[in-house]
Amino acid sequence: MENILIKNTKALSGGQVVEAEIAIASGVILSMTGAPEGFTADKVIDGAGKLCIPGLINAHTHVYMSLFRNYADDVAFTEWLFGRVLPKEDAMSVEDAYWGTLLGCIEMVKSGTTTFCDMYPIAGMSAEAARKAGMRAVVSRGLTGSEGGERRIAEALGEWETWKHDPMVTHMLAPHAIYTCDTPFLERVMQVSDETGMLINTHLSESEKEIADCYAEHGCSPVEYLAKLGLFDRKTLAAHCVHLSELDIMLLAEKGVSVAHNPKSNLKLANGIAPVKQLLDAGVNVCLGTDGAGSNNTLNMFSEMNFACLLPKGVNKQGDVVSANTVLQMATLNGAKALSQENLGDLQAGWKADIAILNLDHPWMYPMHNVANALCYSATGTEVETVIIGGEVVMEDRRMTKIDEEEVYANIARIAKDW
Repeated sequence: MENILIKNTKALSGGQVVEAEIAIASGVILSMTGAPEGFTADKVIDGAGKLCIPGLINAHTHVYMSLFRNYADDVAFTEWLFGRVLPKEDAMSVEDAYWGTLLGCIEMVKSGTTTFCDMYPIAGMSAEAARKAGMRAVVSRGLTGSEGGERRIAEALGEWETWKHDPMVTHMLAPHAIYTCDTPFLERVMQVSDETGMLINTHLSESEKEIADCYAEHGCSPVEYLAKLGLFDRKTLAAHCVHLSELDIMLLAEKGVSVAHNPKSNLKLANGIAPVKQLLDAGVNVCLGTDGAGSNNTLNMFSEMNFACLLPKGVNKQGDVVSANTVLQMATLNGAKALSQENLGDLQAGWKADIAILNLDHPWMYPMHNVANALCYSATGTEVETVIIGGEVVMEDRRMTKIDEEEVYANIARIAKDW
């Protein structure tokens, strides 16, 4: 692994823009203020006119669903999921999922994302694609309690055994949702979590139908149901959380559940808008995710930050709620906290060297009155020029260093041709 020095640059560190010279060795930032004694750079990057920011953290996605981009649009949620997506998933091969995931990795890196939390139906390919791309990944094989539930758990455990010593790959257990996992199966997942120490990653309170069905079956909301079941006694990341009562929000806060907010997907599937202001006010750790490209249709966290800033202002009719600074933290530090990733989500000496270097020389980035505002309201992701993950340059001058992009695009075209 190379020693890297980023010279003459500006960096977002501790929420402030500072003049910086960033020295990197063994995947870690050694110094933000120049080369320490005895340090020799193998690679020097000229950061003049650039801005270094912490790599963004996509806290909820289904990366293989890049294959579904622009395929199942403008339909109701139930038709999208059960009529369009699940039949194609059932027909998808491991190879298809691998190429779809690799395509998603390219898109994420090119828009400044360095870590992602993935949920998927086919074991093996997410970690493989992430390592090929050089990304940091938190992977979770989706678990459903219908026929084959134990097989899916065995696959998740097999992945965990294979990758648990890789510093770039960590694992969560992913019971898909309360409507695909019955009570005994959820209890089985909790048992596995206790035995392995793996965290929980699930969808929760995403649609009105989910809420109504839970009241009909259990006499309470999905959040109350999982709290009573004891699932939240393990560290849990809950995606969506669109339809929440005051009691639900209180329970999420009390149990330390992190919420992965997916504003664009929730809008596209007409599921609603999560009460982000109320969650933040209650002290819930809210992070940010794109969901899959089948329901977004991008994996661009800059676009997600923009929506996360704007929606609460419109919903609450208050222009001063959920600021750009808050959303930027949701996309970095809060995501790292939700995924139990230590020393990640900021640029500081001793922290992991996951860095996106932005070229600010674009008309929409002038003038730079406020950096956080510019990143959330003006930036598009195309400003990202170079990306370093774990001290390794995985994109330089917009070119991926570990992946043959044309090979990926050719394989995606081949797979899509049969649809």
